[in-house]
Amino acid sequence: MPDYSFEGRHTGPVAGVDEAGRGPLAGPVVAAAVILDPACIPEGLNDSKVLTAARRADLCAALLDCARVGVGVASVEEIDELNILWATMLAMTRAVEALDVAPAMVLVDGNRCPKWVWPSQAVVGGDARCLSIAAASIVAKHRRDAMMRDYDAMWPGYGWASNKGYAAPDHRAALKRLGPSPIHRRSFAPVRAAQLMLELPPT
Repeated sequence: MPDYSFEGRHTGPVAGVDEAGRGPLAGPVVAAAVILDPACIPEGLNDSKVLTAARRADLCAALLDCARVGVGVASVEEIDELNILWATMLAMTRAVEALDVAPAMVLVDGNRCPKWVWPSQAVVGGDARCLSIAAASIVAKHRRDAMMRDYDAMWPGYGWASNKGYAAPDHRAALKRLGPSPIHRRSFAPVRAAQLMLELPPT
């Protein structure tokens, strides 16, 4: 289980940062930055991937009540223009910028930090080791999943309410059948292939 030891090594506000949505074929990448209140840490914070959707929703609501939370989004257009790595870094930067206080330290899930003005440390596997990063993973995942459910209603047929834009079999089948939607990432190979198939003249 994650703990507060990483945060305890620093003085001043410490933000944990994580993202959701690097791997999907469709939709934005969403990042969150969370500064926990040591006196009000919701019980059960953990890597968002090991929690149910209902538990993530409950914890996200609790975090919004008792922590400082910032959310940043990089659009599909930015993903295609910058590539997914740099779009993720952009979303993380926007998440920290959205906080109502400047952090003294930022703990980032993964093996690299964005190029930004704040002191920061990359923590490999941070969502399972560091409470602030776990909190950020929950907020980012919950927010992005909600966005994908909305998109599912706008562009039905791809199963985004269940697969959240990842390359699940039902999503791949719909992509071949329907072609790319406005929120598909054209820079991703399966989407490019589906677009090409639509553009080829019939034989």
